[in-house]
Amino acid sequence: MINFFHKILIFTLERSPSKIAFGSQISTNPNKPERLTFTKNGNKNKKCIFVKHFLFQNAKHFLLPVCLRFFSEFSVKILDSVNTFRKKIKKLKVSWPWLFTLFYFVFMLILPIFSLLNTASKNLFDNFWETATEPVALSAYTVTISMAFFACIFNAFFGFILAWVLVRYNFPGKRLLDAAVDLPFALPTSVAGLTLATVYSDQGWIGSFLSNFGIQIVFTKLGILVAMIFVSFPFVVRTLQPVLQEMEIELEEAAWSLGASPWKTFQKVIFPPLIPAILTGLTLAFSRAIGEYGSIVIVSSNIPLKDLIASVLIFQNLEQYDYTRATVIGTVVLILSLFLLLGINFLQSWNQKYLKF
Repeated sequence: MINFFHKILIFTLERSPSKIAFGSQISTNPNKPERLTFTKNGNKNKKCIFVKHFLFQNAKHFLLPVCLRFFSEFSVKILDSVNTFRKKIKKLKVSWPWLFTLFYFVFMLILPIFSLLNTASKNLFDNFWETATEPVALSAYTVTISMAFFACIFNAFFGFILAWVLVRYNFPGKRLLDAAVDLPFALPTSVAGLTLATVYSDQGWIGSFLSNFGIQIVFTKLGILVAMIFVSFPFVVRTLQPVLQEMEIELEEAAWSLGASPWKTFQKVIFPPLIPAILTGLTLAFSRAIGEYGSIVIVSSNIPLKDLIASVLIFQNLEQYDYTRATVIGTVVLILSLFLLLGINFLQSWNQKYLKF
């Protein structure tokens, strides 16, 4: 604290000498930095003032103006720096919304991914490949990606049917069914897993019926598939609904008047505009399914080399304080997901260019 006020005194006295130090030069004793020595005309005054004593004895007449001047000059420098920064931004012609979006994108997406890759790169030349290609890890990758793929195919087919029914037909309970589509968005994943385990277990409503045919859902890969379908189902429906609502029925009637069959009308008139929306829904559904954890950890047995998925394997490694293995597996899943998503986006852009021609 004394050193802080010591700096304030030197800063102010050098700029505005007081009555005590008028026409004097200020120096400090390296051995006793708490002292201020005033020298006038080359002769040292016999009196040395302690900073602490000086502050308390002269606080009314000296300390308050000193602090006010010090902080006022400091605030002016800060304002000048801010104004300079704003001028540079204006010269660059960067809008504030764009700048905010950039910062949000960097801090919420780029930095976490970079941190993950940086942690994984520490073992890149040691045991990264051995850890990433262990039999348990390879089995987890296969189960995760395959079940997510089948869930996307299922959602693409039945999601299209449900979206078509909700758009083209009116029936009692339509609003209730439309609202129920968004239920997986609001329902916690652990509650969804508990509900699925209750319904599809051997003592559940559907599980007891399927068990008569030797079909077991819970604690198998089918349970993982059902959980992934449940959590990712709304994405396909919600991406297809707006496109179906904007489609003109007159185009279908024109195709029928020209002699086109219902299947030919669907193939040439209805389906092509829906391809971008279907691919977008599949991308969102796949991303949601591949990262699901809360419901799958309940409906599956989580046994390695059987039905263990990547997200559960990562959590198991974290529970065992094996952060390196968890980071490596997470990095592999991230890379696989990025490649798959880039491939889907490429197909979507190619389809849009094809439709233009």
